Amino acid sequence: MVSATAVIWIHALVALLFCGVVATYPRTQALSVPRWLMLTAAGASAAWALSTAGISSHDVATRATGAGRDLAWLAVLAVVARAADGGEAKARLGAYAATAACILLAAATAIAAELAPDARATALLASTALTLRMLGTVSALVLVQRALIEEGASGRQVVVAALALMWTTDLTIDLLAWITETRPAVLTVARGAVMVAVAPLIAFAAHRGDAGTIRASRTITLRAIVAVSVGLYVIVSGIAMGYLGSLAGDHARIVQTAFVFGSAASTLTLASTPWLRGWAKVVVAKHLFRHRYDYRTEWLRFTDTLGVPGAGAEALEVRVIKAMADMTASPAGVLLTVRDGGLTARAAWRCDEAPDRAGSDALADHLQTSRRIVDLDAVRAGDPGDAEAVLIPAWLRGWEAAWALIPLIHIDRLVGAIVLTRPPLARALDWEDFDLLGVAGRQVASYLAEDGAHGALAEAQRFEEFNRRFAFILHDMKNLVSQMALVARNAERHADNPAFRADMIGTLQDTAQRMTTLLARLAQRPAGGAGGERDAVSLDALAQRLAAARRAQHPVTVTGAGAAWVLADRAALETVMGHLIQNAVETSPAEVAVTLTVTQRGEEGIIAVTDRGAGMTPAFVRDGLFRPFVSSKPTGFGLGAFEARQLVQAMQGRLEVDSREGVGTTFRVILPRAERMEQAA
Repeated sequence: MVSATAVIWIHALVALLFCGVVATYPRTQALSVPRWLMLTAAGASAAWALSTAGISSHDVATRATGAGRDLAWLAVLAVVARAADGGEAKARLGAYAATAACILLAAATAIAAELAPDARATALLASTALTLRMLGTVSALVLVQRALIEEGASGRQVVVAALALMWTTDLTIDLLAWITETRPAVLTVARGAVMVAVAPLIAFAAHRGDAGTIRASRTITLRAIVAVSVGLYVIVSGIAMGYLGSLAGDHARIVQTAFVFGSAASTLTLASTPWLRGWAKVVVAKHLFRHRYDYRTEWLRFTDTLGVPGAGAEALEVRVIKAMADMTASPAGVLLTVRDGGLTARAAWRCDEAPDRAGSDALADHLQTSRRIVDLDAVRAGDPGDAEAVLIPAWLRGWEAAWALIPLIHIDRLVGAIVLTRPPLARALDWEDFDLLGVAGRQVASYLAEDGAHGALAEAQRFEEFNRRFAFILHDMKNLVSQMALVARNAERHADNPAFRADMIGTLQDTAQRMTTLLARLAQRPAGGAGGERDAVSLDALAQRLAAARRAQHPVTVTGAGAAWVLADRAALETVMGHLIQNAVETSPAEVAVTLTVTQRGEEGIIAVTDRGAGMTPAFVRDGLFRPFVSSKPTGFGLGAFEARQLVQAMQGRLEVDSREGVGTTFRVILPRAERMEQAA
């Protein structure tokens, strides 16, 4: 009773939906199908559904309206898939006529079965009608498959897909009825449920028209095929279990369990093999799509593999092999790069690396000139004396799994080559493989060339850093040499003075210590003079020590209002003060002292270096003083003030300068105070 109610409700809904299609069908002809024909087909479907709901699915009237529905939709299919004039068009017309004849004969035979005088004739006619109906449905599905791959089907493909769904359901139900010799009400409900989905598809196609192409993606197609296959597996398993149960008798449960377990295990094992997956993809691409590859999906996956290292953080060399191999489902590959004119193994993925000398200069020249992907199977099967075959190295010819050699061309230069192994489902390379792998190879070449450029740039930056350090060291050495030269010059006049000799010894000791420190810091000082660990430094003590060390070179005096403690890198601060004092000494007249002044201002400690030299112009202070390699002295390097400011800034301080032409210059090093050390002092 419940099944009968479900049949009525579901088919009443189908009739209502198709009446809605008729009522809402666009006034203008949206599809390349006559409007009257679409309305006739939708009306016939509504009449069939009402007959099934109101009478019975086995009634003569239902048989007749069902045949009318199939004939109307067959006419729609014929218009959708119409071809140009010629022999092919005549052959197509004959196929549609034969299919229509099967549908009509099936309906007539079914009606005759209802009117047969005895049960034997009824059974025979009913079986014949069912066979003819299945034959007509199979023919219609063949025509549907042909229409689906027609060029330029556009929105009409939705109509064809809806018809494919409708007739596939009819064929499945009729096949089950033929096997079981029964037709339970649940099958009629299932047919109605499918028609509930068909009606909205027809309405969608009518309103969309031929505005754009609608194509199922390969992913959806494969999943739909898997779903259908699973359904067929369940149906066939159910039929087989029933048959085995009738044969096994008392042991039916054990036999059925063994069958289910064994068939499920075998199916899962078979489905998990790479060969079957590859075979399924090839079959679907070959028979349902115009091209082997889904280029959008392949390119997105390709760029993701190249651009995203992933959890394993694979090197770029491995990622480029994997990206190329994924396109053709190749299980392994080797990357060869150009070195010294020939090809050298650089990386391998899922296989052993190639020999170091993987290809000759002649092979590299051939790949760069021809830009041709080498089919290694064709090389092995062809003439060994062929010009290209001669260039292929012995290890590559002897590696039976090697399938393709793809040159990587960046602009006009060969960057390298990739060897891909044969996919699980062996096949020959075709034009689509050559086109896709050629484009992908150029993209890979650009990635490798960019990576090489980055490496060269990083190496150049390291050399620049090295040269920069030596520039600063050279400047420091120049200051020390100038200091020693002044000491030697003063020694000619004051060598007999014991006080001068004491100062000279102190200066020499200070110079030796600074040179030792300079050499120690050569390998560890980062670019820009970034400061090391900061601790408390007494500016007054530092000024007194620096003044004492320089007295043999030039008079230096210290003034200030008490001790000032600052947070600084002691060695870096001494380097800064050495630059400033040396510049002041070189600028000042011989008998005019350089003054070191220590003061405090708020939270800052200040040590200033003042000279009475020629001074600098405001323009030079603003634009040239702190620029490297710009100096106001003829023999200067122009690095002292630049390095001093960078060192002070690294200690979170600042360097200020006041200068007047003809008066002199004052440099002030301003650093954060160390309050606790001052309180302890």
